[in-house]
Amino acid sequence: MTYWAINAVFLVLVAAAAGAALLLAWSRRRAGRASSPGRPLVERVRAAALATVVLLVMTAVFDNVMIGVGLVGYDEARISGVKIGVAPLEDFAYAVAALVLLPSVWSLLGGRRAPREPTLVHPRDRARVEASASAAAAPAATRDEEAR
Repeated sequence: MTYWAINAVFLVLVAAAAGAALLLAWSRRRAGRASSPGRPLVERVRAAALATVVLLVMTAVFDNVMIGVGLVGYDEARISGVKIGVAPLEDFAYAVAALVLLPSVWSLLGGRRAPREPTLVHPRDRARVEASASAAAAPAATRDEEAR
């Protein structure tokens, strides 16, 4: 079995997750619930391109170091022969899979949510504190009527 055959298994799973994420994004957009309505497409594409370049450069550097010092080795009969430095091209499939899989999973899990307000109240005391806060926010006329 070649390294591309092993990569194919993972890349098919990644493609399935990406397809599901794209389908979900398409259905949200049709329903008017876009996951990131405030971000222009150009900004998102630039961010993805930057992340891709950074991850692939880091992969090239670290893979070449690991292979160069003998930490990892590849059977020459099982690789395509195309190399970047001493790292076979097959080794970059994992970085590409991560670039596609992580945003896909993020999207499938709901993406960005509104931040919660920090609280120092213990969960068992939360109801009492919220009740007293809503009572304090009641109009003065209502409190005067209740006092009578």
